[in-house]
Amino acid sequence: MNTLSLFCDVDDFCSTFAPVWQKIMLSAAPKQRNRPFNLCLCEIMTIAIQVHVSGYRTFKDYYTKEVLVHQRAEFPRLVSYNRFVELMPMTFVPLCVYLKMRFGTCSGISFIDSTKLVVCHNRRIWGHQVFADYAVRVKTSVDWLYGFKLHLVVNDCGELLTI
Repeated sequence: MNTLSLFCDVDDFCSTFAPVWQKIMLSAAPKQRNRPFNLCLCEIMTIAIQVHVSGYRTFKDYYTKEVLVHQRAEFPRLVSYNRFVELMPMTFVPLCVYLKMRFGTCSGISFIDSTKLVVCHNRRIWGHQVFADYAVRVKTSVDWLYGFKLHLVVNDCGELLTI
């Protein structure tokens, strides 16, 4: 999927989702600044989605070597890498809803696969505190790990059914 078609799809989603989301969000504290930013929500989401099909290993490499250099025409109001990373957390809920809306329908044949999401190295389990209430020690087909297992279910057409 090229940048323009992805952007149009995400923009259509944001134009219907953002007003509803703004209505149900809790109001901010009166002293909190609501600083405007140059990139709109759909542009941030488009870049965040594109990095996964780009082939780059890290987001920083993708943003600094691809987006800032070669995609200035598509995103004329680009911000620095540090500012973009500050804007990323606001896309978490919209990206989750966008993913959920793109799920396919079950056609009778489904395939499931899993991958590991390691929280920390096995030697550091006892000192680890970030996901202490959620992460568990599990056995994979290869080794033990401390973290999570992500399961994906797809239909015979390759459409994502659930995660």
